[in-house]
Amino acid sequence: MKSYRDFLIRDWQERDREEVIQLIALVLDEYGLSFEPNGADVDVVEVKQFYQKVGGQFWVVELNHKIVGTAGYYPISRGDRAVEIRKMYLLPSVRKKGLGTYLLQSLELEIVTQGYQQIWIETASCLTEAIKLYEKSNYQRSSGVETPRCDRVYLKVL
Repeated sequence: MKSYRDFLIRDWQERDREEVIQLIALVLDEYGLSFEPNGADVDVVEVKQFYQKVGGQFWVVELNHKIVGTAGYYPISRGDRAVEIRKMYLLPSVRKKGLGTYLLQSLELEIVTQGYQQIWIETASCLTEAIKLYEKSNYQRSSGVETPRCDRVYLKVL
């Protein structure tokens, strides 16, 4: 468990599933993207299988006992000792408070601690705030997008 200002950051639990799905669907809709429970977002429907059982982590961010954000990573076969950071979403009401930067840095610290050497992130061009965060955090544009909804991929070598 971590905290940042008034936010509590903790591991996802089974009881969080519906609230997390609603949050991510809401943020995607804000940018004109669709929630894809059988495609790009199956990992949110099956957090245990995609994150917890394979050595990844999926966090929820709470403010006053309400989930306001998510972030996670899991190991991938692309690259060398690599993970992919996924599902970094924040509700509009909690953006521009440094929380995204804090989450990204916390994920990176955890990833380094686990001995991984590369971090990959796929995103869509319309997610301009996320792109600014990744580029400011020394992620380099790469190639090989694997998720149909995405059109950008970034890599950071640790």
